[in-house]
Amino acid sequence: MTQSTVHTTAEIQALIPHRWPFLLVDRIVEYDADAKRIVGLKGVTASEWFFQGHFPDLPVMPGVLQVEALAQTMAVYVARQPGFGDRIGLFAGIDDCRFKRVVNPGDTLRLEVTMDKLGGRFGRGRGVASVDGEIACEATLSFIIPGPGLLR
Repeated sequence: MTQSTVHTTAEIQALIPHRWPFLLVDRIVEYDADAKRIVGLKGVTASEWFFQGHFPDLPVMPGVLQVEALAQTMAVYVARQPGFGDRIGLFAGIDDCRFKRVVNPGDTLRLEVTMDKLGGRFGRGRGVASVDGEIACEATLSFIIPGPGLLR
């Protein structure tokens, strides 16, 4: 089933600062401000930089990069909210994180985030990364937005 694209890779790059090789969301396919929910997709290919060492004969997407992909999807949601467009969030916490399925080349990682809290300097949401309906990774992600001048 082909999903419509809400944001292309170029549009994602206009919203968040991540770039290749660290941009880990290819497109946004759902965005619902009322439900505080966003869904992105990451096509995992055999040529990903991290497969060279993780692992050479058994390519597995590192769990920490699955969490990062969820965080980047969350960042796109936050960037669309009024007053957040040019502000950068940093991880404040990764809680209740579980890995339940291996992610391999050829998989399409579905990145769903539902926001729980979003204030001027702090946010939290629940992320679920899945492949073909099976949960690969889930976590509660928190971030802070530092005050002006703290990031250079």
